Amino acid sequence: MFGIVPFQFRFRGKINIILDMYYCFLEAGSVALHPTQIAKKTGVSFAEVARRLDATPELFVKIPTRKGDVTRYRVTSSAATRDPEEVEALIHQYAQRESLLLYTFAGMFITMLIIIVFTIAPNL
Repeated sequence: MFGIVPFQFRFRGKINIILDMYYCFLEAGSVALHPTQIAKKTGVSFAEVARRLDATPELFVKIPTRKGDVTRYRVTSSAATRDPEEVEALIHQYAQRESLLLYTFAGMFITMLIIIVFTIAPNL
């Protein structure tokens, strides 16, 4: 349905998955993790973990690899220095912004439909 819209919701509806991944990194300490390791620990599918890691550069950063090494990720330094409560609040704030954006576009669409109906109805 949202394929024609030029943006994707990165946080809306995915808060629990992102928080599970974040806490997985906290439990691992300062070790970089591969998406399969995160998928095993969190119980989330590998494909979804890989999408969330790539879609949220505010929290997770890809570690540069040498030729032949596997891709690993870490928590960004700004997220690592914050308390877990602050990171949760930040993720919820991002999700609220995306929800507000969705409601704004839905309101604009409904308003356009109402305007179209009001302009066509007198001519019938």
